[in-house]
Amino acid sequence: MALLRITSPHTQRAGYRTSWVMQIVILATLPGLLMQTWLFGYGTLINVMIAIITALASEALVLKLRKRSLSFFLKDYSALLTGLLLALAIPPIVPWWLTVTGVAFAVIVGKQLYGGLGNNPFNPAMVGYALLLVSFPVPMTQWLTVSELSLAQQTLPFVDSLKTIFSSGIANIDAYTMATPLDAFKHKEGLMSEEAFASVKALGPANLDAILWVNLAYLLGGLFLIYIRVITWHAPVAILATLAVISGFFFIIDISNAATPWFHLTTGATMFGAFLIATDPVSSCTSNKGKLYFGAGIGLLIYIIRTWGGYPDGVAFAVLLMNFAAPFIDYYAQPRSYGHKKAKKGLKTGANK
Repeated sequence: MALLRITSPHTQRAGYRTSWVMQIVILATLPGLLMQTWLFGYGTLINVMIAIITALASEALVLKLRKRSLSFFLKDYSALLTGLLLALAIPPIVPWWLTVTGVAFAVIVGKQLYGGLGNNPFNPAMVGYALLLVSFPVPMTQWLTVSELSLAQQTLPFVDSLKTIFSSGIANIDAYTMATPLDAFKHKEGLMSEEAFASVKALGPANLDAILWVNLAYLLGGLFLIYIRVITWHAPVAILATLAVISGFFFIIDISNAATPWFHLTTGATMFGAFLIATDPVSSCTSNKGKLYFGAGIGLLIYIIRTWGGYPDGVAFAVLLMNFAAPFIDYYAQPRSYGHKKAKKGLKTGANK
């Protein structure tokens, strides 16, 4: 079995098998998966199964066409992780074909088209998510409403979840769905912030608490990854700190209309993106200084897209845009090599003449 020698998604520990690293990251997603299932019903679990099967089938198809070893590459769990991450990011009641489309695109185009694991310039899961969000914005922004933090009181039972995902849905599905809190706040139609939180259903305490618990679950998984040194703290802290500072600045300027830093940090895919998406070294930066710049750029772009962009949550697009900039950042943020007085920087025109 090959060992990790340079870089591979979600690892800072050279010498560890790719499969081990992927399994650890999968383990870190379990708190979020369980919390989403607890709060939003079985749709998330169903989507995860669909996504995993699709990811493995798509990977096997491309490997077969490329005449590569199926068992060797499928056993590294990277395709499984891509499917899992995408399934966790989408609403729990999207049609099955939407999940299949997004995951297949993520694995085939976002990963294998560039040569497979370690060669992809963009995060594959976010490539698939962006495709779905641009192509199918309505189902991608509809989540299940939450009345109580109890599985016994869940809004959509298992059988109804199956009917919704694999058929045209149950008759009264609209009674169970809502816009996300970010989408509801973005389109509060002239209401002051205090009025919106008091009158808009999606901004009610139960829904905000549910999204908060999901974010805390992913925070727990992220801290676990940092603790065992599978990822470093630099990118997540930079994302969260930048998002808190910029949202706090605009909240102070316009307290009646802007959302609080707490709202931005605890809604949407903030913790999920900071700890499980932005920490992929293959599509992000490699040096610690570069990760700080990379994370700060993501945090800034998240706020810009959420506030003035056309989509309610900007995590996926922020990560993909900073993936573009990662090679540039790495070029100018290289650490000082041992024995040299200064770090190697990008050369200016004529500097080597």
